[in-house]
Amino acid sequence: MTPTYSADGDLVAVGRVGKAHGVRGDVFVTPWTDNPGERFVPGAAFFTDPQHHAPLVVAAARDHSGKLVVHFDGIDSRNDAETIRGVLVLMPAAERPPIEDPDEFYDSDLVGLTVYLTDGSELGPVTDVIHSPADSLLSIDVAGREVLVPFRRAFVPVVDLAQRRIEIDPPEGLLEL
Repeated sequence: MTPTYSADGDLVAVGRVGKAHGVRGDVFVTPWTDNPGERFVPGAAFFTDPQHHAPLVVAAARDHSGKLVVHFDGIDSRNDAETIRGVLVLMPAAERPPIEDPDEFYDSDLVGLTVYLTDGSELGPVTDVIHSPADSLLSIDVAGREVLVPFRRAFVPVVDLAQRRIEIDPPEGLLEL
């Protein structure tokens, strides 16, 4: 099975291949999806970064002490498994399930959006979304300096995916930290 490429060309990472597990080609995969049990199923095919490893097709997947172990078709030895270590596992963004809550977003949809203050002045792009136990934070590149803003409606009143912009209303002093 070969993955189908979306018309808009947008791919999103859903995991990273880790170290080999055993001698038969199994690898640990760090999933970057809320539902790895639904995403990493036998027959699922993925694009990769670097591209020359694609497609990676799941032959089997299982939980091992709380970690995801995957066997990909054609990766049948420990040496084979080591050749894909560190490879990003990608899928077309269009194949992600829709999010019903208008206040929730995929991290990959936020990264790259331009951030503005509510007065219209441009700050810079979102470079990452950081999840901590207390809150999610937008990492914004402001003139080469990382600024972290809590991703809460009080501080981020507008997220407009169609216009590729976010407006923030940071508390006094946050941008100076």
